[in-house]
Amino acid sequence: MLFDPIKIRSLALSNRTVMSPLTRSRAVEANTPNALMAEYYGQRAGAGLIVTEGTSPSPNGLGYPRIPGLFNAQQVAGWKLVTDAVHAKGSRIVVQLMHTGRITHTDNLPAGAEVVGPTGDAYVGEVYTDKAGALRPYSTPRAMTEADIAQAVEEYAEAARLAVQAGFDGIELHAANGYLIEQFLNPNVNTRTDAYGGSADKRNRFALEVARAAVAAIGADKVGIRLSPYGVFNGTGPFADVDAQYKSLAAALSDLGLLYLHVLDHSAIGAPAVPSDIKTALRQAFKGPFIAAGGFDAASAEQVLASGQADLVAFGRPFLANPDLVARFKTGAALNPVDADTFYTPGAKGYTDYPALA
Repeated sequence: MLFDPIKIRSLALSNRTVMSPLTRSRAVEANTPNALMAEYYGQRAGAGLIVTEGTSPSPNGLGYPRIPGLFNAQQVAGWKLVTDAVHAKGSRIVVQLMHTGRITHTDNLPAGAEVVGPTGDAYVGEVYTDKAGALRPYSTPRAMTEADIAQAVEEYAEAARLAVQAGFDGIELHAANGYLIEQFLNPNVNTRTDAYGGSADKRNRFALEVARAAVAAIGADKVGIRLSPYGVFNGTGPFADVDAQYKSLAAALSDLGLLYLHVLDHSAIGAPAVPSDIKTALRQAFKGPFIAAGGFDAASAEQVLASGQADLVAFGRPFLANPDLVARFKTGAALNPVDADTFYTPGAKGYTDYPALA
């Protein structure tokens, strides 16, 4: 089933493999995509669907050095290089919108931007900045007012509109890994007591407002979302009513008719596993295309598809070193080893120079 074509909503895909979003930090000039990035994504267009690396809808959301944005005309033009390269090879591509919220240092932000989050609490840890050439403690955010929240919602909506201009087939809202949307979802981070915190429904509110705004901007069949209920990144982690909250969220997202729900299980890298009954409950609550992600190989992907637990399966690290991953899966060819030292470094090394099958 992995290599069978599938139609999700109005989007026809050549197979059921999805390239997961993978931060690569190659947008070296003004957080703008470039020809090297177009080559990289074009190389991996054997995937039925590509989800780009996390891309900020706001100058405030540029948490890491050299990650791309989608909030101005130059970035639209840069992304058009990427979408053209992918479409020329018959694949489909959505841009993952990732506002990093409090997970940043001011050195990584452009002039006039600021660090914001649900509260004024800084995340304890360090992040690399090009300016320092070293790790720096995360900056203290300013707690977002309701006006700030409304502005952020509109930034997501505008980025969605720009995504369509750039030729994307849709967007994916990044509501996992401890970035802004999950910062609101998770009570270990969100200790607000107003309309955006203090209960499951209030914590879900920001995610749903962003989703509704994106749907209003470009249509429900162009808006997907990624969740990771048991993720532990960036100060999140499990909490008492996590299962009930995410079931409610999935049902509300289903009512919007989104393009897909993308559920990530981080247990392959040491986080708590998302219990199988919760995955099943989310699958049942979301009446639409469902993407499973987290530590799959070709065999386990076939199993999850055959069982009906997912419609598509996403692969992350295997795509880093194997631009022809789908062809390798089909033939049973060995996979190239990954060069972890070049994950986030600028330039072609460890990015576009991995060998393809002869």
